[in-house]
Amino acid sequence: MSFFERLFSIGPVRKFIWRCWYPFLTKRLQTHAVVFLNYAFETDPPVGLTLDPEDEPNRACIQLYNHVASPIRLEGKSVLEVSCGHGGGASWISRSFHPASYVALDLNPIGISFCQQHHRVMGLEFQQGDAQKLPFPDQSMDAVINVEASHCYPDFPGFLNEAARVLKPGGHLLYADFRFRESVSEWELAIQNSAFQILATRDISTEVLRGMDKNAQRSQQLIRQCLPAPLQSLGLDFAGVPGSRIYEALKAGQLTYRSWQLQRRDGSEI
Repeated sequence: MSFFERLFSIGPVRKFIWRCWYPFLTKRLQTHAVVFLNYAFETDPPVGLTLDPEDEPNRACIQLYNHVASPIRLEGKSVLEVSCGHGGGASWISRSFHPASYVALDLNPIGISFCQQHHRVMGLEFQQGDAQKLPFPDQSMDAVINVEASHCYPDFPGFLNEAARVLKPGGHLLYADFRFRESVSEWELAIQNSAFQILATRDISTEVLRGMDKNAQRSQQLIRQCLPAPLQSLGLDFAGVPGSRIYEALKAGQLTYRSWQLQRRDGSEI
């Protein structure tokens, strides 16, 4: 295990690193109007979503959000997205699935300011806050969405407890993320021991790799333009471009990317 991997294995240190990295990244990317920070998703044959012209450049990233959010009906529901990044997914779901309300939360205050400036959609609200201490009342949400963020959290079971707390009984956690092979058992056990029942789960590593391939050229150009040379290697890994550590680990099966449809058990004591 490398020095940096040892650092990232310490929960509070990992959170501090990400707390510094994301505001720095927002400052570097904001002039390029980058509204998605997640990886991507593509099937074979292609998903073939019908998108508005302004959404087309972000097709592969949108398809990941569509895969995560589409298993249940969100129309007329109260929805919370935890760790919304630059808000592209929140905007697209609000416009496409028509929830009654959609609150998108992120720890990065500069990212939230970016979202508030770039995404003006009826019923969509952006708020700064911590995934481990959700600033919402008990049983106030019908659905919680979390895409590719929980690997940053120092206390993943604590996040699951918070998600269950703010959900109404029977509410859903629609979730996707990745873990390295040695962490998968702990990941699965945390979900099994949570207040959620597993309605469906799927390994989408192959689809995410296809999405990475679709986004590779654009991601590489952004990194060269926006990051100083000493940080470009980290940026390439963060973006998951071919040849990066994340991409190659996913390709080799050392990393797995999964989606989960979870439902809070009725009568759960949180």
